[in-house]
Amino acid sequence: MGRLFGTDGVRGIGNVDLTPELALHLGRALVGVLREEGERRPTILVGRDPRWSGEMLEAALVAGITSAGGDAVTLGVLPTPAVAYLTARGGARAGAMISGSHNPVQDNGIKFFGPEGFKLTDDEEDRLEALIDSGAAPRPTGTNVGRSLRDPAAVARYVEHLVVTSEESLAGIKVVVDGAHGAASGVAPQVYRQLGADVVTVNCSPDGSNINEHAGSEYPDVICEAVVAHGADVGVSHDGDADRLIAATHEGGEVDGDVILAILARARKYRGTLAHDTVVTTVMTNLGFRQAMQRLQIEVVETQVGDRYVLEVMRERDLILGGEQSGHIIQLDHATTGDGILAAVNLLSVLRTTGVSLRELTGVMQRLPQVLVNVRVRDRDGLEDADDVWAAVEAEQDKLGGDGRVLVRPSGTEPLVRVMVEAGSDDDARGSAERIAGVVSSVLGAA
Repeated sequence: MGRLFGTDGVRGIGNVDLTPELALHLGRALVGVLREEGERRPTILVGRDPRWSGEMLEAALVAGITSAGGDAVTLGVLPTPAVAYLTARGGARAGAMISGSHNPVQDNGIKFFGPEGFKLTDDEEDRLEALIDSGAAPRPTGTNVGRSLRDPAAVARYVEHLVVTSEESLAGIKVVVDGAHGAASGVAPQVYRQLGADVVTVNCSPDGSNINEHAGSEYPDVICEAVVAHGADVGVSHDGDADRLIAATHEGGEVDGDVILAILARARKYRGTLAHDTVVTTVMTNLGFRQAMQRLQIEVVETQVGDRYVLEVMRERDLILGGEQSGHIIQLDHATTGDGILAAVNLLSVLRTTGVSLRELTGVMQRLPQVLVNVRVRDRDGLEDADDVWAAVEAEQDKLGGDGRVLVRPSGTEPLVRVMVEAGSDDDARGSAERIAGVVSSVLGAA
């Protein structure tokens, strides 16, 4: 069996790649590993987003957990970061979230959290896979079989947690919320209203089939148009499981994760709450962010793409703020994973504290034009030894000098090489990207 786990749990098309049989095996293996660690009857929290296949996978996962002698506590529909928070604060031995995140309705996934609310490590995931392969998970009988329980107060506890993290009332702010017809649909508006904001909702009517359907953070034009249409001060847009945030100004301008992270970093720097005056980002973060942090005397630590890698460095270096351009914002003094609603609460608090518009706050950084070209190749692993490609990269970087940046990397999941160029103008960025892509295609291109 190939490795089941990717960078964010087990993913695939529900009932094709991610089957109920696989979910059952994952549940059994999770309990088996916990019992090997001395947990006679571990308690595992289970949450999901509203997509249809989630109900099927929840039933199978719970069956696997209880079959191996664990107690499963179902939380219903709620955000991914809620499962992480409740696992860490509620004394559970593990948590499981069933969600396809920002992906279409047919996709789904299962990710696990340990007792401290952090995602499992690669070694821990490997242990689960080994137990699935061996089929050696326990199969108790009688009263040693696990129970399936419900926690109807889970959402309320998570909402309370988010509300108390706010340093300011949001009274006087009119905000439009795009819930992506996902897990944020009920929670996010409730949080912002409890903090005093005037809330208008769009795409907050999940029916199981419409999650992420031209809605949420993958479609920033929706929130940008909605803010203007409703005459609001700001817009916040989440993805299907609410671990991302994309915002919009009152003029309908998009504010992505890089800019949000820059705003929060500056606010924390001024308040003295930015640990070691350092923030963690990925290689995809816009060069304008790095330039802004340099002006603010904030160190930037860079990781490969993926919020798990951002988190890994944050924990290693005892840092509390990191994030990705896609809108994953991690604040380790309040959460153990990316939390889009938490990030929005803090962003809106900065608006309230400073008394200026989001449009003014975005001036913290000047985004450089960024062009991304994907080139289909025969073997993405061949990039490492493609001397002609790296010569082209070096030549283009020399042309751009310190006013631009070139990043060429293989896709982690597809036969693609991704060419990203940032420069002072769209034309310069696109020209460099297309020239490099041409070399990549010539050297490595698909037959």
